[in-house]
Amino acid sequence: MNIKKIVLSTIAAFSLFAVSATAANASTVTVKSGDTVAKIASAHNTSVAAIKQANRLSNVNMIYVGDKLEVGGTTTNTTAAKAATKTATTTTSTTATTTNTNDSSAKAWIAGKESGGSYTAANGNYYGKYQLTKSLLGGDLSAANQEKVANNYVASRYGSWDKAKAFWLANGWY
Repeated sequence: MNIKKIVLSTIAAFSLFAVSATAANASTVTVKSGDTVAKIASAHNTSVAAIKQANRLSNVNMIYVGDKLEVGGTTTNTTAAKAATKTATTTTSTTATTTNTNDSSAKAWIAGKESGGSYTAANGNYYGKYQLTKSLLGGDLSAANQEKVANNYVASRYGSWDKAKAFWLANGWY
């Protein structure tokens, strides 16, 4: 298993999608599937650094569908961690309606392969039941956050836990 590939592939995947942000008002956009901070910045004649600063983003490669980003250079009081938690909760609710028994067993299977099912398993920068990066977890290593972030990651990257398991079987990682 090569966990580093997960992070690199995730970052690459985010950068390959087309921009589809819609303006909530003159200086705020709502992140849509496939958006990157660089593409949003380009579309709104601003810089990645300005968006990063205005939204207090710790990692510009970790934005989530539904996040509202200030693009006019004004500072927002909403932190990236709050937006990520809100988005992960929304994604979990959305995917819960489409989760089937196979997805549940695929999720358990991946957890078994990645960490033996342990929420405290550590491997360098990778942590927890699903061996996610600590930065992706936003510093919150709780079991509840690991579940939310893992569901969001799998939904955005693979669409389902079944598809994530199929990828794992083909590549030795997800």
